[in-house]
Amino acid sequence: MAAQASVHAVTLLLEATCKLLWGFRPRLFAPAVAQLGAWHALAWFCRNMPRYQHTLATFGPVRTHLLCVAISLVNGCQYCTYGHSHALELAYLREHDRLFPLDELDFQRLCGLPPAAVRHDLVGAAQQAGLHWDVRHLERTLTLAGGPDPRPTDEDDLRLVHLVRMFGVLNSVGVRNKVAPDQAHSPLNRDHLLTRRYGALRATAG
Repeated sequence: MAAQASVHAVTLLLEATCKLLWGFRPRLFAPAVAQLGAWHALAWFCRNMPRYQHTLATFGPVRTHLLCVAISLVNGCQYCTYGHSHALELAYLREHDRLFPLDELDFQRLCGLPPAAVRHDLVGAAQQAGLHWDVRHLERTLTLAGGPDPRPTDEDDLRLVHLVRMFGVLNSVGVRNKVAPDQAHSPLNRDHLLTRRYGALRATAG
């Protein structure tokens, strides 16, 4: 009974925290807390979320969400792929005033394909989008996601290693529990003008 109460309390705490950030309660947290255990899950999120937020501030939302999508695609996680591809779409529209070459359905089709196919399409889309400075990080992230590399080369590389490890855990929860996608994993999800504009542009493009 006490263990169940702890799982419930930690789940509510994590969901409430993310609702303040993103405007909704992510579906992943309940199975994550159940799978990891209440206090292990809380400690894990306390260790990893500040580092993730620092990477987000350092790399910016477009690059960070692009990398999160890449890792999630390689790991075959539909849940994180959708959450971060939608976040990428919103961030790219806000920063570049146009749509990213791939939409969420394109990303979903890539999910679970061989890493070489993911690399080809994702790098090609990033180059088409004009994200030339981000391609180096994208290529390196895909390499790290495909196998261990114990020798990070610089601070940026350490951030990439952390993203790969962090999303390895999140993706495993999403895949194991077949968590259905929800919304954009970004504060931009709360920008209703931006989300409505994005929806209208996608509808026109479609």
